[in-house]
Amino acid sequence: MRIDVLTLFPELFAGPLDVSIVQRARAAGLLDLRVHNLRDWTHDRHRTVDDKPFGGGAGMVLKPEPIFEAVEQLATASTRVILMTPAGRLFNQPIARELARSEHILFLCPSYEGIDERAVETLVDDELSIGDYVLTNGGLPAMVVIDAVTRLLPGALGDETSAHDESFSHGLLEYPHYTRPAEFRGMKVPDVLLSGHHAEIEKWRVEQARDRTAQRRPDLLKAKTSGEENEPPRE
Repeated sequence: MRIDVLTLFPELFAGPLDVSIVQRARAAGLLDLRVHNLRDWTHDRHRTVDDKPFGGGAGMVLKPEPIFEAVEQLATASTRVILMTPAGRLFNQPIARELARSEHILFLCPSYEGIDERAVETLVDDELSIGDYVLTNGGLPAMVVIDAVTRLLPGALGDETSAHDESFSHGLLEYPHYTRPAEFRGMKVPDVLLSGHHAEIEKWRVEQARDRTAQRRPDLLKAKTSGEENEPPRE
């Protein structure tokens, strides 16, 4: 998969995307990630990318010219152009799986008051938000989406079942996990997990996943079309 990022702050991406799973996916050739400075598509000596909004109001708006030039140069017929914006649809695991099947994604990371609406209407295929709050620019949200998508690329994780079994992969939160020692400061691991009885362990995990979801995210249960539509996360 190839991912291009168009931003005013490319230095923001150095670090978070150079470690852990994303770094390994890049090193293995699973992910071709390129971060671009929008100012590289300006033509004045001040490298101007923004201007005052028509109609008045606070803040500045990113101009259409550099955005159009950048997207037209970077995009191909298979490119999916995504604008990170609080006005977009709320990003979730199903959308991450959907994006992981793409050949090429181009992220537009706006700053200030956003981008000229003509660029949105003409160039953008999808608009995504990572939550109902406002951040300084679209860089951090784009990194969140890139990380979530990269985990789903075949070969990105050491254990291919990991992405299949994580929270939200089946519409439920994941069950609790325990490891050695079996007792720590008087707190014991549930007996069923030490029993070696796989059917009982699986039953316990199903119950725990549903109970945890009901307590912490009842909205996820309401969203499921039927109680047995998806199996809960498993080892």
